[in-house]
Amino acid sequence: MNNYPHPIIAREGWPFLAISIILAIAVTAWCAVWSIPFWIIALFVLQFFRDPPRDVPQDAGAVLSPADGRIVAVERTNDPYVQREAIKVSVFMNVFNVHSNRSPVDGTVQKVSYFPGKFVNADLDKASTDNERNAVWLKTASGVDVTSVQVAGLIARRILCYVKAGDVLTRGQRYGFIRFGSRVDVYLPLDASVKVSIGDKVSATTTILAMLA
Repeated sequence: MNNYPHPIIAREGWPFLAISIILAIAVTAWCAVWSIPFWIIALFVLQFFRDPPRDVPQDAGAVLSPADGRIVAVERTNDPYVQREAIKVSVFMNVFNVHSNRSPVDGTVQKVSYFPGKFVNADLDKASTDNERNAVWLKTASGVDVTSVQVAGLIARRILCYVKAGDVLTRGQRYGFIRFGSRVDVYLPLDASVKVSIGDKVSATTTILAMLA
């Protein structure tokens, strides 16, 4: 099943892409040699805001990766947004990853919580609690709580979230975007069976992070 209701270039990037291309064209008209760095910037913007379609696994109980990137944490910890003991799986996104965020499960949004904070390197574990972040608490039809937290990074200065309490999301549905390097933490129940390890590369929607009991 494919979940792809938008163009292949994320809508969040259209203004940046338009400005970078117009600037590169203008400099090219003035001096072709000096335009090379501007075309490199335009290509970087194009690759950063790409948002390719993804096939959605239909495995019952699957928790899908909400972001592209690398697994930097798999640990038992406290979920401060639902006040419970949980398993945290963290995905670090560098500037070369796709940065749209997608729902890890089918569920109803219970609460969306935004917290201002610092902008330390999102690869560090303290980023989960110190950095600017936005938490989406989801509850599945079977009553299981899953929390997906967008965390700003060293360069990221903008977290975008398009859902609110009461919204119903399907697995793989696009719900937000983080600009220029960040991470996403997923908090799971303790009886979830994690399918990834630290260092694994994952893809939003297509990679199964865990299976719910």
